[in-house]
Amino acid sequence: MTDNRNDFVKMLKQKRIMAELTLHQLSVASGVSASHLGRIERGERYPSARILRKLATPLGFEESELFTLADYMTPPTKGEEPPSTRLDPYVAKVLSEEPVEIQRTVIGIFTILKSMTKGSSNIEFREYAHRKYPELDEDIITMIEDILEHPQSAG
Repeated sequence: MTDNRNDFVKMLKQKRIMAELTLHQLSVASGVSASHLGRIERGERYPSARILRKLATPLGFEESELFTLADYMTPPTKGEEPPSTRLDPYVAKVLSEEPVEIQRTVIGIFTILKSMTKGSSNIEFREYAHRKYPELDEDIITMIEDILEHPQSAG
C-alpha cells in the first residue's frame, strides 16, 4: 500500500479511536463487518467507495470529504467552490510550501480537532483535553483553545 493510502488508513483508525468507537461499535453503526474493518486498519485492504460511504457518518465525515481524503475524488476547483469556503491566502501559501504528505497530515489533524470539539460540546475543550490527554502540555492546550475560539487570528 502506498504512503498516501497508509496515511489515510491510519487517519481512519485515529478518527475511530477519537470517536471512542470499538471496531464492533463501528461495525454496528456502519453495517461493515468488524473483520473487514480490521483488515482495512491493518492495511490488508483499502476501503472501496461503497465502504467509505457507510463509514462517513459514524466517523463524523461528509461523504465528499472522505472521498477526497481517500483520493477517490479531486478537491473542488475554484469555480465549484462557494465563496464562503474559499481557502485563506495565508493558509494556502503556508500549506503549498509543504510536501503533500504534510498537507494531508494537517487536514487529518484538523478533522480530528473538529470532531473533538463536536464530541465535547457539553464540556469545555480544556476539560476534555485534560481528560482525554492528561500528558498534554498546558501551553499546547491553550494554543489549540485559542485557535478554536479565534480561527481568524491564528498564524
